[in-house]
Amino acid sequence: MEYRFKFQFGDTDAAGIVYYPNYYRYMDQATHHFFEQLGFPTNQLMEQKRALPLLEAHCSFSSPGYFNREIVIQTKVEFIREKVFKLTHSFQDGEKVIATGYEVRAWVSLENEKPKAEPIPEELIKKLKKWEVS
Repeated sequence: MEYRFKFQFGDTDAAGIVYYPNYYRYMDQATHHFFEQLGFPTNQLMEQKRALPLLEAHCSFSSPGYFNREIVIQTKVEFIREKVFKLTHSFQDGEKVIATGYEVRAWVSLENEKPKAEPIPEELIKKLKKWEVS
């Protein structure tokens, strides 16, 4: 699934290169976009006292990102477990991949004020599998 955006001037350092921590923010945005497109928008999850907390994240950089460039993040599902899943993100500037990363997240209930991992709903698993890497 694609998430498109432009690098903003405030995301760059003094050399005009996108500051590396911003890539983690972009992956987070791509994940929320991904779930919205699947029919599980973050605001509805919060109303249902559900969340997708981040357990692990990584990003590798192969080329700098620059202000005002349109970027496409391709998001795919690497694996789905009972309560946990892994999304991969590929940052493309035109035909060039400038970074790749991943996030491992859990399906969590926020009821009773204490986060508790629980099985991912079957409806969501079916939708995630459509984006699973073969």
